[in-house]
Amino acid sequence: MTRRHFSFLCEGEELAATLDHGAGTTGLLVVSGGNELRAGAFSGQAHLAARLAGVGFPVFRFDRRGVGDSSGLNRGFLHSGPDIRAAVASFRAQAPHLRRIVGYGICDAATALVLTADAGLDALILANPWVLDDTGIEAPPPPAAIRARYREKLLRPAEWRRLLTGGISPAKLLRGLTTAARPNAAQPTPLANALRHGIAAFGGPVHILLAERDRTAQIFTAQWEKADPHVACCPGASHAFAEKDAKEWLYNQIVKHLT
Repeated sequence: MTRRHFSFLCEGEELAATLDHGAGTTGLLVVSGGNELRAGAFSGQAHLAARLAGVGFPVFRFDRRGVGDSSGLNRGFLHSGPDIRAAVASFRAQAPHLRRIVGYGICDAATALVLTADAGLDALILANPWVLDDTGIEAPPPPAAIRARYREKLLRPAEWRRLLTGGISPAKLLRGLTTAARPNAAQPTPLANALRHGIAAFGGPVHILLAERDRTAQIFTAQWEKADPHVACCPGASHAFAEKDAKEWLYNQIVKHLT
């Protein structure tokens, strides 16, 4: 495996990129979520790229405009379409042997991939897609997420001791239990509807990977069809799939969808 750093242009700005070379004809384009650098949380995307390239899959990562080593103004994921299109074109130029490019993104990067339908990607792997609209208001967790949190707490002896010794507010506990008892149904946000329509219109396969303990994934689940065959969930995983078992699960899922 050979790793190379370079840059490419997007609307007059210079974007930093990294290519992990592989001999295979299917490559993975990684789009970072939030304002993360192309290395990902705890360098998770860099490690993933090296591992995938080691078994033959080329992997292209980049910093969008205004993030990390890239120039320009950071306007957020909803305006990252030109960055993704330019990255796909650069990937094809840097690895001309490619026949297929699969896009992979986590959180709002997953949503950005769906909204950039004309990027020229052949398949999508979406991890914990972001479905909340940018209102600046912190959304409460869905009832299903609260129930999962209480189940987890009830398995800890320390939480029972806190309850018996007055370390937990009865009023706060009552509010949480009341919310947890509500139905799961939630009014889909406009962004969730846009994601749904984008996936339906996309010409290739779409795979959705969820981390069981991640709040973003729980909010997505509350707004999504329960029996969607595109969805797979990793038990016990946090947002970035940082746990050892979750990291292995994510790698195996990506390899399966690249093959």
